[in-house]
Amino acid sequence: MGISDFTLKVIGDKRRWREYKARVKQLPENYRTAVVGIERYLMYFGPVDGDNAASLFEDLADLFERAAADGTPIRQIVGEDPVEFAEALVQNYEKGGYITRERSRLNEAIARAEEMGPGSQEASG
Repeated sequence: MGISDFTLKVIGDKRRWREYKARVKQLPENYRTAVVGIERYLMYFGPVDGDNAASLFEDLADLFERAAADGTPIRQIVGEDPVEFAEALVQNYEKGGYITRERSRLNEAIARAEEMGPGSQEASG
């Protein structure tokens, strides 16, 4: 996988990414700092599909642009737990990356194990 393939997978179309970054740069410093922090977190735990990632970041910019225009305090946007905010944001996008897939797989495995019942031979294989 070349660097351009990796870029497309992680951030999507370069044009969309540049437009997003330009929008973030226009935010007041405190909002921009918050967005950059969320962005950094989402780079690790957000959607791995480029289109979904681009949409997520564009929506993040929309949210903070509106909040800045309205003078909404940052804590009112992200709440007391910024990680919880970011995790909830990720959940709005398809699959939400490998963490969501693994959470789903874990839930499915436990559900299958539960269906097998206590002491089932199938549960050990």
